Amino acid sequence: MLNIDDKNITQAVLSRISIPTDDRMHTIFTGLIEHLHSFAREVQLTEQEWEKGIEFLTLVGKYCSPERQEFILLSDVLGLSSLVIAQNNRKPAGCTESTVFGPFHVAEAPLLEPGDDFSQGAPGTPWFVTGKVTGIGGETVANATIDIWHADGEGQYDVQAADIHGLRCRGVMKADSQGNFFFRTVVPEAYEIPSDGPVGSLLAAQGRAAWRPAHLHFMINAEGYQRLITHVFNKEDEYLNSDSVFGVRASLIADWVKHAPGIAPDGTFCPQSFCTLDFNFVLNPIS
Repeated sequence: MLNIDDKNITQAVLSRISIPTDDRMHTIFTGLIEHLHSFAREVQLTEQEWEKGIEFLTLVGKYCSPERQEFILLSDVLGLSSLVIAQNNRKPAGCTESTVFGPFHVAEAPLLEPGDDFSQGAPGTPWFVTGKVTGIGGETVANATIDIWHADGEGQYDVQAADIHGLRCRGVMKADSQGNFFFRTVVPEAYEIPSDGPVGSLLAAQGRAAWRPAHLHFMINAEGYQRLITHVFNKEDEYLNSDSVFGVRASLIADWVKHAPGIAPDGTFCPQSFCTLDFNFVLNPIS
């Protein structure tokens, strides 16, 4: 096809795709091309706007580093991350819902023993967290691997700040033989996602805030069950209805109970006010 115009360009591109051994890749490529071309036609994209889009994506790439994944952030604020997670994690009623993974997970977090304090000196109110891991039928899930990470009491992750050396407010532990777990850390606060880069400029252009409500990340793996990636949110947080990455689910909102100074759940005396959280996770078995 030599006489390419705005009406036949899509079919011309599609006709050149030949992936006979990978039907799924063919489906993805053709769908992407068709929707991109349809978008350009629908909004009557100008050359200047197309150039701006290329510049934006180039800048997103330049902001990516081992400490910061701007493309994940972009996917999050566009709601794409939440959409992909929702359609790939449909579960029976009663299972704990999945939500966005986020850009701040670290693969080699320290191993924790039950009751460990993994805040590593981070600022914030002392927090004692307990819970249990079960299956959808109520059965105990023994020895599940629980990966935990969160921001500190100033709304900052360890990987974000140059003045923070080493890992803090993150760790990996095992539930016990009855599925129970217990750890100590500090209460995380709400925070703004990184807004000094192109994703921040995008939010500003849309008139959107960059805030995320306070939350605690969990990734739970257990033999015979689907992996769970989720958050637990503070029911008193003011940003629950405006989460910039669309990660809040009603079933993941919990009571972060405040306590006056006194005896903490681990039996120690806490000389300052502290919080507790008790939250159980229900895993979906692999069929």
